Amino acid sequence: MVLVSVDDVRAARELLREVIAPTPLVHSRVLSELIGGPVYLKCENLQRTGSFKIRGAYVRIARLSDAERARGVVAASAGNHAQGVALAASMLGAKATVFMPEGAPLPKVAATRGYGADVVFPGPTVDDCLVAAQRHAEEHGAVLIHPFDHPDVVAGQGTIGLEILDQLPDVRTVVGAVGGGGLMSGVAVALKGAVEESGGPDIKVVGAQAKRAAAFPASLAAGRPVRVEVQPTMADGISVGRPGDLTYDLVTELLDAVVTVTEESISQALLLCLERAKQVVEPAGAAGVAALLEHSYAVRTPVAVLLSGGNIDPLLLSKVLRHGLAGAGRYLVVRCRLNDRPGALVTLLGELAELGVNVLDVMHERVAARLHVEEAEVLMHLETRGADHCEEVLTRLREKGYTLVQT
Repeated sequence: MVLVSVDDVRAARELLREVIAPTPLVHSRVLSELIGGPVYLKCENLQRTGSFKIRGAYVRIARLSDAERARGVVAASAGNHAQGVALAASMLGAKATVFMPEGAPLPKVAATRGYGADVVFPGPTVDDCLVAAQRHAEEHGAVLIHPFDHPDVVAGQGTIGLEILDQLPDVRTVVGAVGGGGLMSGVAVALKGAVEESGGPDIKVVGAQAKRAAAFPASLAAGRPVRVEVQPTMADGISVGRPGDLTYDLVTELLDAVVTVTEESISQALLLCLERAKQVVEPAGAAGVAALLEHSYAVRTPVAVLLSGGNIDPLLLSKVLRHGLAGAGRYLVVRCRLNDRPGALVTLLGELAELGVNVLDVMHERVAARLHVEEAEVLMHLETRGADHCEEVLTRLREKGYTLVQT
């Protein structure tokens, strides 16, 4: 059974031609050097609404009848699908109601409302939002715009695959984030379908899931979509507890691999995108880059990596960047206990200066129940030059007799 075809994706592309512009595909020297072959970044973070979601949302709503659009549309989303649905609905004259999880990033909430949608917070997870959206659709006659499990949505997201083929005809691997599976299902439909028609060499399609929200590996092992318990992850945009029925079938049929990535890899990928590619990317949008950092063995070059979204709260960005810097050995937080006597803090800071450490912040505590009368404690945020430098700093301070707690 053909669930979604490359012709469906081509038809979606025609529908989107006057709505969106193709996003850039830029070469990444640092990733190319890392895996020993050409790597390119597909910058969907620069798409309208800041992610790929406008593609599928617009195709789905545009294909509704006038009577269906008059009843309004409803969606559930952590933020990017919400913005895509809100903008598409406003462009097509439909009222939109969007259910978002409690704690959704404030910029995404504000943007969704800015596009004209009503926003409701029914619970802490995207799955809670899906249940609430389905109930709203039944009670009010609104059309549910599913974030991933519908042929029109899959076809819309698949237009990215056609763009990649235009921009990089000799691509051999495409890597991107997987939540519910709509994005990479559509991309795989486009790529595999085009290759089958042309008789060209096979293109690998690799999906990347956050290890803390990895429903596809469990589902693929079970032979059917299963629900997993989702743990908190910085990659909220791909935190989905159960694959869709349609997307599960497509992933099973078309994707070559689904790998998982750690929070540390995601934060380091986000840092790499910002520092080396000058691309602001949200954690979920950096999952494909994280997959290259952890699973470079799974790809053939040339590689195209999808930066699927760039909608990140500035406060979260600063936190994740610190996390990434720490993982790279460039940011060290140390709690140090010392004698409470004049000059002790100056001596400690002098030791750090000799080691070439930049002290970013110091908190000096002299009175606490955990401290003896003659003790003080200093919490220091330090800028270091890498993992070896971190170890040198910790070793020197211990040799000088300081009691350290690395946090």
